[in-house]
Amino acid sequence: METNNNIKIASLEEQIKTLEEQLQKSEKLASLGTLSAGIAHEIQNPLNFVINFSQMANDMVDDLTDIFDEKDIDLEAEENKELADTIATLRSYLAKIAEHGHRATDIIQGILLYSRGKADQFVPTDLASLLKKYVWLSFHAMRANLTDFNVTIHEEYDPAIGEVNIVPQDLSRAIINLMNNACYAVWKKQKSEDSAYQPTIIIRTKRIENHYTIEIEDNGIGMSDETKQQLFTAFFTTKPAGEGTGLGLSITRNIIEKQHNGHISFESEEGEYTKFIIELPL
Repeated sequence: METNNNIKIASLEEQIKTLEEQLQKSEKLASLGTLSAGIAHEIQNPLNFVINFSQMANDMVDDLTDIFDEKDIDLEAEENKELADTIATLRSYLAKIAEHGHRATDIIQGILLYSRGKADQFVPTDLASLLKKYVWLSFHAMRANLTDFNVTIHEEYDPAIGEVNIVPQDLSRAIINLMNNACYAVWKKQKSEDSAYQPTIIIRTKRIENHYTIEIEDNGIGMSDETKQQLFTAFFTTKPAGEGTGLGLSITRNIIEKQHNGHISFESEEGEYTKFIIELPL
């Protein structure tokens, strides 16, 4: 009897130690979020200069072509082809600078929103734009952290949904949690499968009467029956120590069901696939 009690105490102490480590990691992640927000804010200023000067440079190219017109220099003429090609190339470069500058700005705004957003503030938000931003943000983060990681991502956004009233910084957390899990699932399967395996994640939205759904489906390792039973339990994780806190799906369900009055469910077959379905009211 005493042996059994000792085993139970040892097991309990081990669980407490694991929880402490996970809480410490969560605290570090929270601090990292604050730091990221500060860095993002500082990056925004030089980025604004890059975008503004690219626009000014593009205006100067317009002025230059006006000068050529005043001097009756025909850029369409064969003898001026090299000059015309140079101007066209310069315009394309400036357009790319502006395009990627605006993309970087969107990412920075997303980081700031994610880190500092006001609690429970519902905002009309373009759902497709939000999903696209955070799906690819998760993808690039996973590529930076997992060796040899790559995946094909299919996006199917229903145009009938448009803007929805959500708490964007919190729904984005839920999307990142689900995307991170999907990326991890296909990466794990890729490690054990032959080269014929094609890791794939599908993101789709559908409008159905007075609500809409968000589906995130992967063809990764799937889930065992035991995992399915404990999936949304806080601190439960199938990842090795140090790779997961076990809080992601618990937080995700709270965001979807308690905060947004929606519902989250899943379908999965071990070794084959996993699909999460989020239902939210319009």
